[in-house]
Amino acid sequence: MKQTCYHACNLCEAICGLELTLEDGEIISIKGDKKDPLSKGHICPKAIALQDLYNDPDRLRMPVKKTSEGWQQISWDEAFDTVTDKIKNIQKQHGKNAVAVYQGNPTVHNVEAMIFASSFVRSIRTSNHFSATSVDQLPEQLVSLLMFGHSLLIPLPDLDRTDFVIIIGANPVVSNGSLMTAPGVKKRLKKIQQRNGKVIVIDPRKTETANMADQHLFIKPGTDALLLLAMLQVLFAENLQTLGSVAAYCKDMEKIRELVKDYPPEKVADITGINTEQIRQLVKDFCQAKSATCYGRIGVSTHEYGTLTQWLIVVFNVLSGNLDFPGGTMFSQPAFDFLARKKSKKSTTKSNSKPQQKKRTGFADKFSRVRKLPDFNGEFPVVTLAEEILTEGEGQIKALITNAGNPVLSTPNAQKLDKALQELDFMACIDFYINETTRHADIIIPPPSPLERPQYDIVFHTLAIQNTSRFSGALFKPDKGSLTDTEIFLELAHRMQKPTLGSKIIGRMKTELFKKLGAEWVINHQLKKGPYGKSHQLNLKKLKKQPHGIDLGPLQPCIPDRLFTEDKMIHLAPEVCVKDLKRLNQQFFQQSKAEEHEFDLLLIGRRDPRTNNSWLHNSYRLVKGKPRCLAFVHPDDASKREITDGATILVKSRVGEISIPVAVTEEMMPGVISIPHGWGHQLEGVKLSIAEQHAGVNTNVLTDELFIDKVSGNAALNGVPVSIRCGA
Repeated sequence: MKQTCYHACNLCEAICGLELTLEDGEIISIKGDKKDPLSKGHICPKAIALQDLYNDPDRLRMPVKKTSEGWQQISWDEAFDTVTDKIKNIQKQHGKNAVAVYQGNPTVHNVEAMIFASSFVRSIRTSNHFSATSVDQLPEQLVSLLMFGHSLLIPLPDLDRTDFVIIIGANPVVSNGSLMTAPGVKKRLKKIQQRNGKVIVIDPRKTETANMADQHLFIKPGTDALLLLAMLQVLFAENLQTLGSVAAYCKDMEKIRELVKDYPPEKVADITGINTEQIRQLVKDFCQAKSATCYGRIGVSTHEYGTLTQWLIVVFNVLSGNLDFPGGTMFSQPAFDFLARKKSKKSTTKSNSKPQQKKRTGFADKFSRVRKLPDFNGEFPVVTLAEEILTEGEGQIKALITNAGNPVLSTPNAQKLDKALQELDFMACIDFYINETTRHADIIIPPPSPLERPQYDIVFHTLAIQNTSRFSGALFKPDKGSLTDTEIFLELAHRMQKPTLGSKIIGRMKTELFKKLGAEWVINHQLKKGPYGKSHQLNLKKLKKQPHGIDLGPLQPCIPDRLFTEDKMIHLAPEVCVKDLKRLNQQFFQQSKAEEHEFDLLLIGRRDPRTNNSWLHNSYRLVKGKPRCLAFVHPDDASKREITDGATILVKSRVGEISIPVAVTEEMMPGVISIPHGWGHQLEGVKLSIAEQHAGVNTNVLTDELFIDKVSGNAALNGVPVSIRCGA
């Protein structure tokens, strides 16, 4: 008997609504949910991977441990006891910080992990926290913290109402929007053009988004900050600056005027590759539009001036009068508003009290042991992880716990981290695959697949360009004997506790109570206390009656109420950003002209609509067809080296070398090479039968853990100097 069910896809940030048809417990079709108020029937090819994930024979259903004879299935009790006992023993011998935690990208796509993983992480009581944030969006979050007071108060392009959009270092037609939940981006961009608006793309590659844009401008990787400084200089020189509706809530505009006056287009044109007239016209067109928004994403976040660039993008939006303005750049008001839970509390200090500890700001509250890089929201940059394992001394990492992450494929100088993991005394992973990272583990604890758990997208409703809310119940019950994410995290946290007399029973009662209440209790509580709890009488019961989700309206002006800064002001000139201009100037204007160098090309990344980072390559529906792990090179760069289309080339950087097939294409800017990330499944011990047949190569063998955005510590995965030559 056929049954129609509705669910939200959790494989990327677009959170598209799905209509699934089941027959006898099997999925026979997956289509877009036309009644979903956000996605309106749109889905991308990745949605079918949910079926493959659910049915994947390589997916673990029970815990396993590594033995001399291979992986052995064990009981949940043995897995929990082994993990918690090892953590306690290592910390007793080497100190609390001898255990580190790494959390991967899929964590934020999993409501149970979002709510309950922290209970286990906190129980470890270590300072060594790492995540995928620092190979991704850290600069955006840092800028939001510095300017607006909260790291997740991210300015969002109001695509559905804008008349002009500049897209820098982003390819939303393929990514489906990132830090901008906007399913069906291509249709949204076309509608801008249909209402006589303009779409401008600035990128070293003519991307899929650039192909449909009104104008595409090539730019040399790593020079985006110079372009934006010149755009701001033109803004002031042409007297186009305006703060619009946020004028009363901005500070330091005159400081910005002074900072940018020495960056006319003539000064940066040759460096960026964009001529002076194009820069001036771009600014004039932007400011003459009724509404406009500038959006930059991973291409500019993950280069050596990521924080500087993201700061200048926000400043340009503010000073052109487009912040908190319909059709400009706005903020969401989600139904589950977890930002509201972090309103800063005013401290009260008595006159005779002891000296207060330094106030924690969320940035640079502490520094990594070896390289002294700053933390962000309690996490150190992941570029430091390998050295923290390999460098002896007090605080050396001896054990690692990972949750839904594959840093061996996703972090720079991957081979160094791969070797470092072999030096650990203990490693445990919460993951349902034996992949390039988890193959090093002593214990692997598998959570259920996405369709076996409820879904409410806490983070991505916060990043959505339309206020909506949607809850999806579990489509299938987990396999008999398996546990939910909630049960896994709460049980690990409980066993990490050091019970005192009488507390063991109370602790067990609390653990079992929260297991029973689960994520739904938390979701319901937050919906009721949220901004629509009273106005819309919104709660989980009501939301469950709307399987397609509910529309809560377009983004609305919200400044100053939404600001989290103590003075309720937008800080246009954060000190750390202003200071970083000195580094920018030294590199581009004060150093002597570089001599001929071995590494004469710049490496950038690339996305594909049928993949998502490193973990969808075990879906045969997604990886079939033509190879996607190719190096893209401009014809001029190829001919200089006698490289032909389809040949195999050797790509070399300071830290490593790979062999990869090449596609010669004019979509690349001369001097730039593009290789997609997330591949490289040929390592010994990986148990991904489909992915191994389409292994590709790992571009992070080339990226450099010392090549970073020095403000935030974020990895610089774009603009990496490399050389190429014909392979064997």
